[in-house]
Amino acid sequence: MDEIQMKMLHEVAELDSLPVGAYNIRANGASAARNSTANIEIVTKTDKSGIDIIIKPNTKNESVHIPVVISETGLKESVYNDFFIGDNCDVVIIAGCGIHNCGNGDSAHDGIHTFYVGKNSKVKYVEKHYGEGEGRGKKLMNPTTVVNLDSGAQMFMQTAQIAGIDDTLRKTTAILADNAKLEINESVMTTGTQNAISEFTADLNGENCKCNIVSRTVAKNNSKQHFTSRLNGNNACSGHTECDSIIMDSASVLATPELLANSTEASLIHEAAIGKIAGEQIIKLMTLGLTEAEAEEQIISGFLK
Repeated sequence: MDEIQMKMLHEVAELDSLPVGAYNIRANGASAARNSTANIEIVTKTDKSGIDIIIKPNTKNESVHIPVVISETGLKESVYNDFFIGDNCDVVIIAGCGIHNCGNGDSAHDGIHTFYVGKNSKVKYVEKHYGEGEGRGKKLMNPTTVVNLDSGAQMFMQTAQIAGIDDTLRKTTAILADNAKLEINESVMTTGTQNAISEFTADLNGENCKCNIVSRTVAKNNSKQHFTSRLNGNNACSGHTECDSIIMDSASVLATPELLANSTEASLIHEAAIGKIAGEQIIKLMTLGLTEAEAEEQIISGFLK
């Protein structure tokens, strides 16, 4: 991998060298490096582009890295990655995609990740998206995440759009069984004329299952954002969805939370807040020696964490 690809790999997966454990690093449409372990097997799909990640039952304290980098202008790909996670596991999965586009053609990555999480397993999933390059071609990303949680399974998702993505459609759907738990924390930054759409749908089918979705976004310049979340409470369950956005300049933000209760025992809550940075926050930081621009960046950085 060249210097540009290594820089993007650091941005999306905090990797400066090959990681410990299982990994599959994809660069410009092909596998650049791969490693399986005794408990985690990575297999190339035979019917379409992508991989199967098979994690044996009772696997604990292991990780899987599957980042993608694109530095070729005009490259467009759809990749299907399926995760089969056995019962009683405790693992960390690091994904993410970086696009460097210095040409005139649009570069795009559509990553479709489907998770089958076994009984009483715990998964931490981290996914970051980043774009850069001075070319006229766009950087496009459309991640789709499908989550199936068996009884007692838990999944903690941290997803972030760091910078530089011109257009994105981020779709997440989930089905929760008895006592399953899903926690999602999303952060999105848009600038210029970028567009970002986030759609979340969770079917809370199991008794005593729980789902919490929190999205924090910042929209600058003339960018546009649309956040939609839908919780379907189909049993004695609890669900919460929240969208907090900072709007700046001439940007536009639309938040559409939806709740559907199909059981009298479903407890569902939604919150949405859109506003500008409070002037007193900036003034307070400026009294500590920061410029107005530095104070603004500090507030945004803290908000998106």
